[in-house]
Amino acid sequence: MVKKFFTHFEENVCILFLGTMVMALTLQVFMRFVLSSSLAWTEELSRYSFIWSVYMGGVLAVKHGQHVRITAQFLLLPPKVRVLIRVFTDLLWMAANFFIAYQSGLVLQDAFAFPEVSPTLGIVKGYVEAMLPASFLLMNVRLVMQYWDLLKNNDLMSLAQIGGGEA
Repeated sequence: MVKKFFTHFEENVCILFLGTMVMALTLQVFMRFVLSSSLAWTEELSRYSFIWSVYMGGVLAVKHGQHVRITAQFLLLPPKVRVLIRVFTDLLWMAANFFIAYQSGLVLQDAFAFPEVSPTLGIVKGYVEAMLPASFLLMNVRLVMQYWDLLKNNDLMSLAQIGGGEA
């Protein structure tokens, strides 16, 4: 059950937050145009849901290998060199993710030490901002999982493929 939960974690979180955003915005439209009133908290909730869904969508792109990569420059290189460059750039990417997670963690310490409460929902904004280090660390988890699967299946050379074509 834990494996199944983690297997679809990003999808479920994206569904939750995108659904929350759509429901909040739908309620706000209904209130404004049908009842000629408004609810301030729906705008804040939809904004926070959007932020969480965007960062979790980034993790989801990593999980499915659908993130942006510029690879045309590697077409003339031999497959083994492509693999080496791919591994090297992924290690750089992971280092950048750790750096961003660490720096945003430092900011979060201040956010919780001196909490700023959101005006309508009344929650500490640090909880919204916590998505930043969480998402970048989860990107690294998904990258490590991809490499683990490649090594376990002795398929590291598949990294030489560019654009889904043959190496």
